[in-house]
Formats: sequence, C-alpha cells, structure tokens
Amino acid sequence: MLAHAADASVRLKDLVEFDGVRGNDLLGYGLVVGLDGTGDGMRNAPFTEDILSNILERLGVNVTGEQFRPRNVAAVIVTASLPPFARAGGRVDVTVSAIGDARSLLGGTLVMTPLNGADGAIYAVAQGTIIAGGAAAEGQGAREVRGVPTSGSIPLGARVEREVDFDFTSLERVRLALRVPDLTTALRIETGINREFNRQVAMMTDPGTVVLDLRQVNAPSAAHALARIENLRITPQIRARVVVDQRSGTIVIGEDVRISRVAVAQGGLTLRVEETPLVVQPNPFAEGETIVVPRTQAQIQDAPPIALAELREGTTLSNIVAGLNALGVAPRDMIDILNSINAAGALHAELIVQ
Repeated sequence: MLAHAADASVRLKDLVEFDGVRGNDLLGYGLVVGLDGTGDGMRNAPFTEDILSNILERLGVNVTGEQFRPRNVAAVIVTASLPPFARAGGRVDVTVSAIGDARSLLGGTLVMTPLNGADGAIYAVAQGTIIAGGAAAEGQGAREVRGVPTSGSIPLGARVEREVDFDFTSLERVRLALRVPDLTTALRIETGINREFNRQVAMMTDPGTVVLDLRQVNAPSAAHALARIENLRITPQIRARVVVDQRSGTIVIGEDVRISRVAVAQGGLTLRVEETPLVVQPNPFAEGETIVVPRTQAQIQDAPPIALAELREGTTLSNIVAGLNALGVAPRDMIDILNSINAAGALHAELIVQ
C-alpha cells in the first residue's frame, strides 16, 4: 500500500489543537443485566454480587444473608470522553468492558452508572442497551468466538449532568498545538494567519506551538477569531517515514523517503513436513496389540531464483516500490528487505515497526 504525502493543503483545524479546547476522560463502575447465561460466575467474581446487592438494597429489596448466584449479570468498567463545551443534557458515547469472567455482553443492559472525572465529581450518567463488539456460539463440546464479545458500546448512552467550567471569552492569547510538531509547518501556519489578518498577530514559539494574540485581532470574541482561521489552508511538511505492520503485512512509505545506492536480492527455502501415521491391528482372536506406526515425509524446496536488483542513489518512492515489485516478493518479505536496507544505513527515513 502506498501513501503519498501530497502537496495538497490541509485545513488548519486538522493540523492543530486549540489550547484549552479539549475533552475530559470519564470512568465508572457498573452492572450489566439481562445476559443469556453468559455473565459472571459469582464464586469467581464476588464484586459482582456486592454491587448487585447494593443496587437491590437501594431499590428496597432486602437480600441480606441470601444466597443468590445468577448468571445473567456482569460487572463492567464504563469509559467515556466528555467533549469540550459539552452542555448539561447533552449525550455522549460510552464503552463498556467486562472485568469479571463473563463470556459475553451481547444483549445486556447497563444499569444507571455514574461517570466520574479525574477530580472525583460526577459529570455524566450512563444507561442503555449494549451493542457488543463480537459474537460467541458454544455447545457442550465446542465454543467459537468471533471478535471481542466481552466489550461493547452504547451510542449516546450517557447524559451530561455537569459542565466543565471554561471561560473562553476571557482569553487574551491562544496557543495552537501542532499534532505533528514541525518547524516548517509551524512557520507556514504563522505566515498564513498573519496574511489573513494582514498584521503580525501570530508567532511561532517552537516546532509544536504557534501563539495567536487575540488582543491584536479585530474580532468580537475569541470564538469569532478562531472561526476565521480554522479553515485556512496550510500545506504541512511531513517527515520521511516508513511504517510497517508485521501482523498484517501492511507497508506505508512516505513520499519523501530516499535511499542510497544499494543492491537487493531476496530468496528462501520452503520446508514441508507431513505426518501420516498408520494404525496396525492384530488379526482377530490373535494375541497382539494395536500399535501406531509413524510415517513422516519431509521435503526442503528452494525458492524460485530471484535476480539481484539495484536501487540507485536518491531513489524516490516510486522507484523503491518498482524495485521491490521487480523482485516479485510478497509484502511480508518487503518488510524484511526494508529492515535490511535500514540496517545497512541506506534508508534515509524513520523506520517504524508496529
């Protein structure tokens, strides 16, 4: 797969984060009910029994000293992100994850769960039907699981109860934090903002920060000033990177990747081992034992011959890909080749292996 760092411009709001305008993480501990026998085992998850008892006690049901071990409930951790400027009464998505030995949350319902912020205050309350992220099927002798059925989500499942105080109108300066710090990109952002207002209102302070002086901007409010610049088109400068994912065999090569002159050859062996054991039984009514005679077939085959390919100095992205494709290698073999080129010091880019 090829990813070109195109020269097309990008909106400013897709390149930076406005200082102070951010979300807040929320966390809660709750109970999921209505499972089809796939909940927590009370013997292995006593905390599930505790929270179930507390909920029933609050509802007026006395369960003190009672022995109940239902299999249709599960203790879960509920997480959410409170977006900036969220107002009371608004709704946010939540993620629900089992913490006990529940096998699936499919079809369950989350009971009213308060969500706390880092300061311990309750900012939202979550409740609703869970959309599980997988499926499971089982019988007496086998079980098949696809995805992760012990984790799910509730779209718009939490209602905001408390707002985060932030006086946006009192700001005199706003820092624009680049998602990918780069001196050239920061300078282009500074130039673009100053050109928009036709005066010196922005100043780059480091590769990751551009400061906007709102006192020099002729705008009714800080929100008006940011709305005016967030759609400015900026051409970012991206570092040369090669990203490889060994699990899926994905390769992403940036446009600015260059290599020195190097020659590459790729080859290997194919090993094949087959086991076909033979069961030998004695004749009827004969004294003897049934034995298993092992039969193994092992073969080693050479891979088809591949010629040596030369990649010249200053080779661009298209030349790299054409050279690797000329070798007729698979993506997973290309990963090994890129690692070898990098080890030889010929790859002039940041190699990121995931």
